[in-house]
Amino acid sequence: MSNLIFKTKETPVDFNAVETVIRESGIPNVGRASIREVVRMINIIEGKTGMKYVRMEMGIPGLPTPKIGVDAEIEAIKNGVNSKYPMLEGLPELKNEIARFVKLFLNHEVDPYGCVPTVGSLQGSMAAFITINNSCDDRDTTLFIDPGFPVHKLQLDVLGKKVESFDVYDYRGEKLRDKLESILSKGHVHSILFSNPNNPSWVCMTDMELKIIGEMANKYDVIILEDLAYFGMDFRKDYSKPGVEPYQPSVAKYTENVIHLISGSKMFSYPGPRLGMMVMSNKLQKLKRPALKRFYPTDLFGYSMIYGTIYALTAGASNSGQYGLCAILKAVNDGTYNYKDDVIEYGKKAEIMKKLFTDNGFNIVYDKDLGEPIADGFYFTIAYPGMSGDELLERLMFYGISAITLTTTRSERNEGLRACVSLVNRSQFPDLEARLKKFNEHYGN
Repeated sequence: MSNLIFKTKETPVDFNAVETVIRESGIPNVGRASIREVVRMINIIEGKTGMKYVRMEMGIPGLPTPKIGVDAEIEAIKNGVNSKYPMLEGLPELKNEIARFVKLFLNHEVDPYGCVPTVGSLQGSMAAFITINNSCDDRDTTLFIDPGFPVHKLQLDVLGKKVESFDVYDYRGEKLRDKLESILSKGHVHSILFSNPNNPSWVCMTDMELKIIGEMANKYDVIILEDLAYFGMDFRKDYSKPGVEPYQPSVAKYTENVIHLISGSKMFSYPGPRLGMMVMSNKLQKLKRPALKRFYPTDLFGYSMIYGTIYALTAGASNSGQYGLCAILKAVNDGTYNYKDDVIEYGKKAEIMKKLFTDNGFNIVYDKDLGEPIADGFYFTIAYPGMSGDELLERLMFYGISAITLTTTRSERNEGLRACVSLVNRSQFPDLEARLKKFNEHYGN
């Protein structure tokens, strides 16, 4: 338990129960707890007190899976696919639909060979980190345009590889070019990862910024890992129509040094099978790097990625799940299913929840995209005057509200929290409002 001084112990959740769980967790600073550690503490408190929290700590999809995917997976299981190993490189018809999807929604032409179903997009990033590091003799660092998903850094920590990062909010627009130039010119960076829309800030890169990143990638021969976990979920524009503008913004418009990491969990509400898509550009599929032969039988980047790294990691992704994802993708590509009709619910909830916070003394930390109000989507960021993010997270736990600190995402704004809307049911809005009002009564000026 920290040394926070509380104005009152008359909190919505039993004060002593929360205090005991925090103390017994052994975590010296709750604000630095990982997502899973926060989840564990809240689970224990809910079990002890019977109080249902407004849970905003986990970025877990909260919508039903499209019926077309469920039916296709069931049919595949009935046909016996789960008695066989999946194809390492992916189901051929799924690979074709992934390539179609990337063309129709990103306007990026890719050969199906480089379209690989992965065990969540996280396996795609892990495989990319391994293969890129193994392909370089003279460079050793991945640059993160932050804030970002903490597990990506964890992956590189586990691999023992080097990481560098900066908070993009201070380098929007043309400032981004100078910042990237100052880092890449040192010659130690082999890859850059960024998310768009951004987890956790929900900042969305503009076309100008993507052009800058692409030009820097070309100039310094850097591979871009474009994390599209929240594909098409900047609801200020409609990116959901196949084959017509506007397309989901992508750095692929300006460089072929790109690997797309696409999640099936968020835009398709298909998290259970743990299926993502890793898409290598045609250039990277055929890229030759002699250093690869230290670890693989070939110097071909694409072949080493699939038949070396992916093989060593999982030897394929869920067999029946691939049939489900394939059916969803085909419907989206054919225009018979519009994913936005479902996932826009996240944006609608975010708009309401943000207002509940701001009406009760909170402010939005990442609030603008180059002067334009930030979009309403899967995440938003909050702060309370006079409190650090660490303090705010711990205090809110006594009020039945959970989140994670921005510090854990490598944000430089240590006063804020990341809030995820996905698991918050609309029926909880009255509870959220009442708890926020009580919090503001206790800590407002």
